Amino acid sequence: MTKQDLRIKTRDGVAKAGLFRSAKTSPAKSGVILYQDAFGPRPALDGMAERLAGEGYAVLVPDLFYRNAPYGPFDAKTAFTEEKTKAALMALVTGTTQEMTISDGEAFLDALAGEGVTGPIGTVGYCMGGARALNAAAAYPDRIRAAASFHGGNLASDAADSPHRKAASIKARVYVGMAGIDRSFPPEQSTRLEEALRNAEVDHAIENYVGMAHGWCVPDHSVYNEAGAERHWRRLITLFAETLG
Repeated sequence: MTKQDLRIKTRDGVAKAGLFRSAKTSPAKSGVILYQDAFGPRPALDGMAERLAGEGYAVLVPDLFYRNAPYGPFDAKTAFTEEKTKAALMALVTGTTQEMTISDGEAFLDALAGEGVTGPIGTVGYCMGGARALNAAAAYPDRIRAAASFHGGNLASDAADSPHRKAASIKARVYVGMAGIDRSFPPEQSTRLEEALRNAEVDHAIENYVGMAHGWCVPDHSVYNEAGAERHWRRLITLFAETLG
């Protein structure tokens, strides 16, 4: 497995990113953009990117918080329970708007193309990255074939930048894996997202991981659940195998 450190020029500056590829497969033509959770790029996400790269994709993990670098590092198990780190995290999350990440998406896609990844692209996001993965599919419908969100929050909120409002622009297949109980994605939002995707005739599935808590997929989270995480991997790998080739 190889990790290449990239510096991606965006409209607002330079974003660091890791590009993961498997040495065992021929040069990957299909790519995946992995949108981080609130704790930023770190070894846990690198490991997840390596696992996806092992399926034959080039996987890009960009730093969405680059406008505020340097920051952290944060311990995913304790960062939200300590007031000082919680305040720092919330400032990063709220200070990095959906519009910023949507704008960055073009540079991320071009960076993959510049590395020879010229085939179809998938997106996957966790926590705050979930909405960004869906919004990327809406913003770049001709380049993104599949978009997945796991324990993503505010996917169908009252906010103007909520992904459900852009469902009509999505051409990708969409998969949403939701935590059993998640204040950031309550039942009324799930219903609203389902309705928006269905009305827009988007090929989609929304699945409730009963018993899982927000963050269950990511190995350094306090609520990580191995069985639930493996189920998420099966769904994600199938989604990309069927859409990215």
